[in-house]
Amino acid sequence: MTDPISKFKRIGVVGAGNMGSMMTLAFAELGLDVSVWDVKKENVDQILGYAKGAKTSKGKVDGFYDINKFVKSLDVAPRKLFMFSITHGNPADSVLSMIKPDLKRGDIILDGGNENYRRTERRQRELEPLGVSWIGMGVSGGYQSARRGPSLSPGGDRKAIEDVLPFLEMYAAKDRRTGLPCVTYIGPGGAGHFVKMIHNGIEGGMLSTVCEAWALLNQGLGLQYEKIGDIFEEWNSHGEMKETYLIQIGSDICRTKKTPKGDYHGEGKSEANGYVLDDVLDKVVQDDDGTEGTPFWTIMDTAARHVAAPTLATGHYFRVASGNREERIKVAQKLGIPKPSPLSAVKDKAKFIETLRRAVYCSFLASFCQGLEVIANASDAEGWNIDMGKCIQIWRAGCIIQEEYIADLLQPVLSNCKTTIRNIKQIDGVAAELHRNYDSLKQVVMMATEGDHYIPAMSATLEYLKYCGGTMLPTKFMEAEMDFFGAHAYDKPGVPGEDPGKVAKGAHHYEWRPAM
Repeated sequence: MTDPISKFKRIGVVGAGNMGSMMTLAFAELGLDVSVWDVKKENVDQILGYAKGAKTSKGKVDGFYDINKFVKSLDVAPRKLFMFSITHGNPADSVLSMIKPDLKRGDIILDGGNENYRRTERRQRELEPLGVSWIGMGVSGGYQSARRGPSLSPGGDRKAIEDVLPFLEMYAAKDRRTGLPCVTYIGPGGAGHFVKMIHNGIEGGMLSTVCEAWALLNQGLGLQYEKIGDIFEEWNSHGEMKETYLIQIGSDICRTKKTPKGDYHGEGKSEANGYVLDDVLDKVVQDDDGTEGTPFWTIMDTAARHVAAPTLATGHYFRVASGNREERIKVAQKLGIPKPSPLSAVKDKAKFIETLRRAVYCSFLASFCQGLEVIANASDAEGWNIDMGKCIQIWRAGCIIQEEYIADLLQPVLSNCKTTIRNIKQIDGVAAELHRNYDSLKQVVMMATEGDHYIPAMSATLEYLKYCGGTMLPTKFMEAEMDFFGAHAYDKPGVPGEDPGKVAKGAHHYEWRPAM
């Protein structure tokens, strides 16, 4: 078998920001020579400085300020291999137009940015006549995993992906229990970027749930950061949230104190100690300033594919609302909504903390259900034939949504099922888990609501379980009103062929008020 490193010899990294820089160092450590180009000269200089200080690199890192010289540096191998790590949309198109004249048959471009899968498919069609493969590859885990091993979801031409897969398996994160690499061929076209997009949507639901839980512990129970860090560490050590990345880093965040020197560039510097968390303002701007597209695309896709995903959606809207703090301050003065208050109804803190733990887990599991159902529906509609079990495998390490208990629950079923499961809640084990933790979720939502706490993801999850598993929905009345004003028609209860019937226009219309 050909050595993955000697096969390509050198890789060209486009973009030397946080992600691109860490990829560059990782590739060099694996033994590849790396050419780096960035539109900003200072970014190239910075990575060259990082590389000079790296002591474990087997390959060398060369920086380029001229993109033509950058591309020509890759001619040392029969095929050029690129890794794009730049902002989605026009920047990638701009760079592609600059390097396109120097591309030849057999060259491979790995697009590791958070790109829209439809743009990925457009670029694949554009390069197909040239014999060049554009692989839309999700890179999950942020810049820290980019350095030590991320979760990777490549999609596109299968032969090209199989050619580069041995190298990607070296680079990818490894499942701590099996040692298996967290990378696999996802499917043709934009399947790889689609799966990464949904990963980020699931991430949004989980992120919202974690911050809601943190606030209930801090503002609701009055617990200090260190104590919350202890609780998160306990949650992460065993049970349903064992080895959950967001819980683990949450523990670290709660315990991170300021120091006289701060971090390597002086942030968090203080002689008075205190916590770095207290320096963080309550606004997430990545969705408002256009730098992050995946949560938005996820929500748009859930609507387009008719998949209910309220936990993911409300997690996104929570972030959007948080972004414009100036606007929120003005609205707060107008509305006069009460601020979160202590949870006076809680008499036994230990018991409530356990109830909260189960509620958080329930919301996490619901987030996975919603995201996987979008992937399943898209796979069928697009003809991607995505192996859902392999999606769980690549999320076992290196990514933001890694959650061992949920992976153990889902992977065996999804891997062994011969047909696509389009409703994850129909899996017996999943249904049992959601049922078992429903009351805990309900209790937390009720007490948090009473205390005016912010619980968008957990409350949306509660309602989701109620109406997705409900058989007496008030939408009966909604259907009647729509028939009243728009002659939308309805089906009748208990009538064979209509109840439950297909998802189609009803068979009956009643003239509630004569229009003639």
